[in-house]
This record gives sequence, C-alpha cells and structure tokens, in this order.
Amino acid sequence: MHAEATAAASVPSNDFFLARQPILGRDQHLVAFELLFRAAGEDDDAKLTDNAAATAAVISHASQLGMEQVVGEQLAFVNVDEVVLMSDFVRFLPPHKVILEILETVKPTKQLLARIVELKELGFKFAVDDVVEHSPELDRLVGLVDVIKVDVKLVPPGDLAGLVASLKSTGKKLLAEKVETLDEFRLCMDLGFEYFQGYYFARPVILSGKKITPSELAILRLLELVSSDADAQVIETAVKRDALISLNLLRLVNSRAAPGPQIESLSQALSQLGRRQLQRWLQILLYTTAGGVELASPLLQLATTRGKLLELMTLARYPVDAGKADRAFTVGIMSLADALFSIPMQDIMDNVEIADDVRAALLYREGDFGTMLRVAELLEAAEGGCKLYNALRKLGLSVAQIREIELKAFDWVRELTHEVH
Repeated sequence: MHAEATAAASVPSNDFFLARQPILGRDQHLVAFELLFRAAGEDDDAKLTDNAAATAAVISHASQLGMEQVVGEQLAFVNVDEVVLMSDFVRFLPPHKVILEILETVKPTKQLLARIVELKELGFKFAVDDVVEHSPELDRLVGLVDVIKVDVKLVPPGDLAGLVASLKSTGKKLLAEKVETLDEFRLCMDLGFEYFQGYYFARPVILSGKKITPSELAILRLLELVSSDADAQVIETAVKRDALISLNLLRLVNSRAAPGPQIESLSQALSQLGRRQLQRWLQILLYTTAGGVELASPLLQLATTRGKLLELMTLARYPVDAGKADRAFTVGIMSLADALFSIPMQDIMDNVEIADDVRAALLYREGDFGTMLRVAELLEAAEGGCKLYNALRKLGLSVAQIREIELKAFDWVRELTHEVH
C-alpha cells in the first residue's frame, strides 16, 4: 500500500494535529523544528504507529500550507522510513527547508543507500535518528548523512562521553535529543554537541533569594496600569521613569510603523500602538534582553506561541469577548515567567495585581484558561491520545479547530519576529 493511502486509512482526516519541537544551536538560538504528526482520540493508543503514514500526513499538510508558515525561517526535521524514502511523494518537500531524519528501524540496504544518494543529488540533507551506539549499520549510513541524533535518555550516563568521542570521529554534526534539564544541556555542551532538542530552556531553575529586577517590576506595574484602564498621561509618566522601557517601546513601534517619519516621542508611540498592542509589547518586553529586543529567544517564542494559542482558543469559544481573549493571551505568555525570572510562580503572582481566572490558571491549571494552558503544553510535548481529547472536549473544541489555531499562532509568531528584525 502506498504511504499516502496508508495515511488516509490510519487516521480520520480531521483527527490529527501537527506538533513541532524546537532544536537549538550552541548559541541557544532556534535553528530548526522537528515536525511530528500525532492523532488525538479517546484511546491513548490513538497515535500513528505507521511511520510512512505519519510522514505522508506531515508532508501533505506542510506542502499544502507552505513550509514557511509551519517553521518560519528555520529548518524542518521530518521523520522518514524506508517506505517514505523509496516513494515519490517525499519530493513534495522543499529540499532547502528540510532535513530528512532516517528512523532507527531503517536497514541500510544497497537499494536504500542508492536512493539516499539520488535524493542528495536533488539537494536533500539527512540525519540519522535515535542513535544509542556506534554500530556497523550506522557506519554504512554515516557517509551520506549530515547530522547524527543521539537519544541522551537511552544512553547510560557513563557511556555517553565514549559514544560522543566515537561519533565525533565521523566528522558529522551531533544533535542531542530529549534534553530536558539544564544539567543535561550543560553536559551535552561540554561533550561537544552542536545541536540540542528538548524543553530544557523552559524549565524553571529556582534560585534561592532571587528577586524580580526593578526594570522587570516596572514592566509588571505598567501592565497593571494598562489593564486597569489608567489615564494615558499616567501611563506615559510611568513609561518615562524607565529609560530602557522607553527606548525599546520606540524601537518596537518604529519597526512596525507604516512608511513615513520616525516616531520620536512616547506620546506618539503610545497613540500609534493603542492600549491593546501596548499591553502585548510590554508582555513581550519582559522576555527581552537588557541589550535590546531579541525575538529569536526560544523562551520568548514559546511564550508568545502559548499566548496566541490561548487567545485564539478563547475567541473560538467567545468570539466577541476581546477582554477574555486578552486575559487568555496573558495566561499563555506569563506561563513561562518562572523560567524567565528563576522565581516560583507564586512569588511572581504576589508581586502583581492579576485577574482571579488568570491567577488560577497560572498557579493551579484551573478553569477554562487552565485547561487551555494544559492543551498548549500537551501540543508542545506532542502528546495526543485521551489527555488531549478530554481537554478539548471540556473546551468544546475539535481537533480540526485546534490544528487551525496552532497554524495561525505559528504564523503570528513568525510575523512578529519579522516585524522587529
């Protein structure tokens, strides 16, 4: 059976979502996403076990949308097995945007190696997936691949250094996958990995005695003023008290202004932005570095994606309630504040006046916003099955709706990044 047909037979056409997991370089900037295809159903086993079907669905979906919308300027790692590699439909993917990730189940036969050579001549690059040992099978593939992915969770800690030393001798770039803590990341950095896949950068590392800085506190206070409909003059005075906020606001508004003279005053900037947009930019400024606006930060990209996901989920349920949608965006973008500040979420909540439904979602994952935040977290982890199905049913949203919402959120974050660069 062709992979396209297998995909159609395996999963109802609307019962899937596209997940993407970030891959970072040594400088901690995003370089790629791995695209993963997951089904969502009542059964925990409602996921594709047929790799060809999974990849067929990703290729079909990504080629319909345009890979740019799914991964922006980054590369896409896409899983491929023997069926996919030997098929024609793999050529629907743009060679300059993807790295084909050869699954560990693939046997390097003469026919398969010849096919990889043929695809390389078309411009495709390759990675080999889930490496846990330097095997003879790997040696047969290694001359044709560009990246070796090591599953650091499956390699015994005492064996990792030896494995890395052996793999480095191939001259290929090494990617550590399933890196979930900062300690694991530091170890992999020290061992010489080039790339890192996992959510270690979004895990809060609580530092005893750490306090929110005056500049961060100033932004939180400004957010309170904006959300409480304070007088414009009061907001402008508060912004002027912090030179860094003033400078970054002017940079942001000039980066997205229509062609014409530069906006040079804060009152101009505030009237140009409008209150709703001002609130968004202040939330984004919390995640930017002191040196300026850095939207390539993976933590900021994850936080803004969550914010937009929750906003769009809320608008799907309450189309005319802009205030509720704004609070949903706040829940999403603030949900990583503990990782940003290295301070427990409870301490952050103690420093700000915030709506009860926002607080309940951030601290306890309670209420509608809490369920939406849980959906965002399940999507990031590429967890389908009954957890996602039940959360979506609770919200009255379909898998097809959430897939559309995801893609709109990805696109919005991509455009946001473009506006400032």
